[in-house]
Amino acid sequence: MCEPVYLSREGLIKLEGKLKRLKFEERPKIVAEIKRTRELGDLSENAEYDAAKEAQGHLERKIAELSDKLSRARTIDTDKIPDDKAYIFGKVLVKDLSDGEEIEYTLAPPEEADVDNDIISVKSPIGAALLGKAVGDVVEFSVPIGTIKYEVLKISRD
Repeated sequence: MCEPVYLSREGLIKLEGKLKRLKFEERPKIVAEIKRTRELGDLSENAEYDAAKEAQGHLERKIAELSDKLSRARTIDTDKIPDDKAYIFGKVLVKDLSDGEEIEYTLAPPEEADVDNDIISVKSPIGAALLGKAVGDVVEFSVPIGTIKYEVLKISRD
């Protein structure tokens, strides 16, 4: 049995839009490029044709992966998730116990993670450590640079 992919409503819409763009904008461009390069002559020595066919293969794999994710997608009503503990789509304010720095993370499924905006995957070391924790809990997890300890200060849904 394939594992479900949990997404927010916004995440589902974003993935559907990406799939639509790949199918109806990118795919026709590559088909046109293959047709153009095929007309250049001998295919056995046509590097442009080979590159276009390779790009088509990459695109078709992306389309298949997105189609698979969407077929397993389950949307989560984020308004119904309690805020007594750190759950998916929750915001968690933590304090780094080594330097006192406070950071707010949003826990998200891997498909919606955006590290640049502190939206972290629940499958990342930090996200997995925070999942299910309550205010006041101390979490410890390993990262490539060593071990980090955070104290959970606040959990919210907004």
